[in-house]
Amino acid sequence: MQLTVWTYEGPPHVGAMRIATAMEGLHYVLHAPQGDTYADLLFTMIERRDRRPPVTYTTFQARDLGGDTANLFKTAVQEAYERFKPEALLVGASCTAELIQDDPGGLAKALNLPVPVVPLELPSYQRKENWGAAETFYRLVRGLAGPQAPAPGTPRRDRPDGQKPSCNILGPTALGFRHRDDVQEITRLLDSLGVAVKVVAPLGARPADLARLGEADFNVVLYPEVADTAARWLERTFKQPRVTTVPIGVGATEDFIAEVEALCFGGEPSHPDTASSRLPWHARSIDSTYLNGKRVFIFGDATHAVAAARVATEELGFKVVGLGTYSREFARDLRSAAERYEVEPLITDDYLEVEARIVELQPELVLGTQMERHIAKRLGIGCAVISAPVHVQDFPARYSPQMGFEGANVLFDTWVHPLMMGLEEHLIGMFREDAEFGADARPSHLGHAAEPVATPAVNGHGEVGNAVPANDSEIRWADEAERELGKVPFFVRGKVRRNTERFARDGGKALITLETLYDAKAHYGR
Repeated sequence: MQLTVWTYEGPPHVGAMRIATAMEGLHYVLHAPQGDTYADLLFTMIERRDRRPPVTYTTFQARDLGGDTANLFKTAVQEAYERFKPEALLVGASCTAELIQDDPGGLAKALNLPVPVVPLELPSYQRKENWGAAETFYRLVRGLAGPQAPAPGTPRRDRPDGQKPSCNILGPTALGFRHRDDVQEITRLLDSLGVAVKVVAPLGARPADLARLGEADFNVVLYPEVADTAARWLERTFKQPRVTTVPIGVGATEDFIAEVEALCFGGEPSHPDTASSRLPWHARSIDSTYLNGKRVFIFGDATHAVAAARVATEELGFKVVGLGTYSREFARDLRSAAERYEVEPLITDDYLEVEARIVELQPELVLGTQMERHIAKRLGIGCAVISAPVHVQDFPARYSPQMGFEGANVLFDTWVHPLMMGLEEHLIGMFREDAEFGADARPSHLGHAAEPVATPAVNGHGEVGNAVPANDSEIRWADEAERELGKVPFFVRGKVRRNTERFARDGGKALITLETLYDAKAHYGR
């Protein structure tokens, strides 16, 4: 076990909480010690939910360990049922309670409650949050839809003539990155194609909705990390095909439409109207041409990371220099994508490894989680968040999907603006020594009576804000070389500094002069 400041995923019982919190009429009884109730804050503070998750904790204490904790759990289950009157119950243990081995499933079954009880066995020391969410959703689907399954060998029923094709949307959860808005966008898109959405699950679904999942013609798997296991079981049991294209970006949305139309109507796919997405035109416009070839590093859950790499290269003209994920269950998909973009895949849940790779590659833009946002900010690199885990600011009140044609507009704005602001800051830095921008200059829009404003402090390295220190204390910079380095755009200044110091060190020079800086530029430019 490794102690860490940040973690990409919580324990698997947090994944189970995401499923329970997303649904209606479902309650989760969690055998857990005092202190594990911290998980409620993830939903009430980060997601800004208006009520606590539907979770009852046994909250046993140290003194209870010498007594009957099993009876404590049975009492908690009985009281939770009587108080909340759920349509179905989940029962399980947190990572700490797992060590007691009280068998929550067997204890709850012995109570003979008049509602379905779904036991969860989530190995907290081998698995993590997304796996816990996927396993919980699978157990619910199998437990509630299973009794409605046709007998083995029964052929799939044909859709009556004149009836619209129908599907289920699987995967969106509570605490999911833009899941609420993605569902709204994709539901609207499917409706425009003439496809009815029967059930969205788990987000907003009730246990009775899961029982009728088998009535739809096919399933749309929006978030494979959560829904892939359940969708595969539905495919085997109810002969329901899966649509697995994740519609992130214009190209992927067109592929998604083609897959849905081929499944529902057969024949030649239509050519969808992409006019609602402004990404293609904006990416080709004169204001965006300077973005071509920008070096981007991508890290997140496998689904969003792979999709982001495609959008970055095919639709925005960026160059992917690094690609990684913390989703070990989907490492094969990411490795295939990394091979396609000719980069080394990074499969890790250690943010320090991610930071080291970013420092090594020196990208001009980072697309990642909230951890990469902190890392990029410290390194002075532009960043946009594309994947969970995220912070409260990534649950906006506004409509902000990642999927579909409107989602492509959101991607363009959130990815390109950090680069635009970087260019603006660079231009201000270039002209800061001009009389008009000097420390004693008055703001032109305030007239002659305005007081002088202070310019950002420049540190000893000629850089504004968080400086990247010299790699070797024996290497010194001449003042004129420092001033010249300060004219280099801030988002590549760290790389220029390191390259120049490496060049000087290899040449046995202890002092970097203006000439050394130019010689290093010529050397690395060849």
